[in-house]
Amino acid sequence: MKKIVYQGKIIEVVQEEVEANGKTKTFEFARRSPGTRLIIQKGDKVLITKEFRRELNAYDYRLPGGKVFDSLDEYNTALESGVDIALAAKQAAIKEGKEEVGVVAKDLSLFHRSVCGATVEWDLFYFVVKDFEETEQNLEGGEDISVEWIDKEEAKKMCLDGRISEERSALVLLRYLNN
Repeated sequence: MKKIVYQGKIIEVVQEEVEANGKTKTFEFARRSPGTRLIIQKGDKVLITKEFRRELNAYDYRLPGGKVFDSLDEYNTALESGVDIALAAKQAAIKEGKEEVGVVAKDLSLFHRSVCGATVEWDLFYFVVKDFEETEQNLEGGEDISVEWIDKEEAKKMCLDGRISEERSALVLLRYLNN
C-alpha cells in the first residue's frame, strides 16, 4: 500500500511497504505529475522553443510541452481511477502544442516514454507530430516563449553542447534525429 507522507505543490514523497524474503521494507520515492514533450519537424527543420526559465534565471532551448495534470491532486485522482496516463499525455501534448507554439496537431504518435529513475517518478511522454497546422501562440501569463525552426544538424549540436539543457529531452531528440 502506498502512502503519501509529504505533498508540496509539484512534488510529493510516497512510501510503500514491500515484503521480500519474509521481511517488510519501506521504500520511498519522490513523485511528480508526468510531462509531455513534442517533436515537430517541417522539412529538414525541427521546432525548438527558446524559453525563459525562472529556475535557471536564463533562457533555455527546449522541446515544447508541459504538464499532463495541473496539480498533484488531479494526478493522484487519475492514478486512483485507472486513467490511461499515456492517453492523458497525448491530450496534454495537443493542448500544449497549440498554446506554446501555435501548432494544431492533426496527427501525433507516442515516440518514447522517459522514466526518471527508481527513486524519482517523473515520466516524460514524447510525441512526434506528423501533421499539423500553424496558428498563433496562446501563452499563459508570465510565459516568455519564442519559436525557432532549427536545422536538424544544428539541433543535434544543441543537444550535445548543452544549449538544450533538459538532458532527457536532448537524448530523446538525438535518438529521433538519428532515425
